Amino acid sequence: MLYNLFMQIIHELSENPNLSLALGYFDGVHLGHQAVIKKAVEFAKQKNIKSAVITFKDHPCCYFRGVCPKYILTREYREKFIADLGIDYLYELDFEKLANLSAEEYLKDILIKYFRPQAISTGFNHYFGHNKTGNVEFLKSGTATFGYEFTAIPPQKYAGEVISSTKIRNLLSYGNIELANNMLGRNFIIKGVVIKGQQIGRTIGFRTANLVYPPELIDLPFGVYSVIVNYNSKQYKGIANFGVRPTVNGSGALLEVHILDFDKDIYGETLEVEFRKMIRREQKFESLDTLKQQIKSDIKSII
Repeated sequence: MLYNLFMQIIHELSENPNLSLALGYFDGVHLGHQAVIKKAVEFAKQKNIKSAVITFKDHPCCYFRGVCPKYILTREYREKFIADLGIDYLYELDFEKLANLSAEEYLKDILIKYFRPQAISTGFNHYFGHNKTGNVEFLKSGTATFGYEFTAIPPQKYAGEVISSTKIRNLLSYGNIELANNMLGRNFIIKGVVIKGQQIGRTIGFRTANLVYPPELIDLPFGVYSVIVNYNSKQYKGIANFGVRPTVNGSGALLEVHILDFDKDIYGETLEVEFRKMIRREQKFESLDTLKQQIKSDIKSII
């Protein structure tokens, strides 16, 4: 599979020497991750060689805990955003096959054997190998033996706080979308196929495109959000309700998106929804007319 006509995605180890490597899981591809990956790309351009990200198809927690964490990005978007940074190869490996390797074995029998890297970049808190015995100091100590340059990217901060996937997950789960977006370096985004809902929105003058929220992603609080909708290579402002629709006795969580200045039948088509900020929590209204007035007020707040 190719993105941007240059990045190749590979799922099995293969010899590909003289690379500039970026190591990490990169869930979110946030500003800290971007700094690590950009360093690998920068070195590759300086030396006229290729760059690669070495990561895993699934988070290591899926193996250790038997349950995957809630992700910030779907795998499709993780691949896209890594490609957008200029990487040549993305290796998405099976963590289970490598989980029992010591730090020494992972460095010598995987990184050196298959890639013979000219450079390696990681985050400041990167760990690897069985029982996390490998770290930045270990990678630094291998530079003389194996001849690669090593860079540990220092903590990247926003508003005085260290940027991390854990921090961003927490921000999203509490509805602090704006701060999460600033740490991501872009808007939190989902994609889905428009499905039929109860079709109540059109009866009060606010048609909605309904999407199933991706179950693998971190759960946002039930509420109303200012969003940007990408459809057919165009962007539209919108307002979205994520929740169970208590006013109309809805069942099951659903994302309902009202797209401003838009009146097309798009059932079965794909939308991208970028979240800009949370406007309010979902609530039950005493009538559809009260709900209608609140939606009008919500829309005024984003125009």
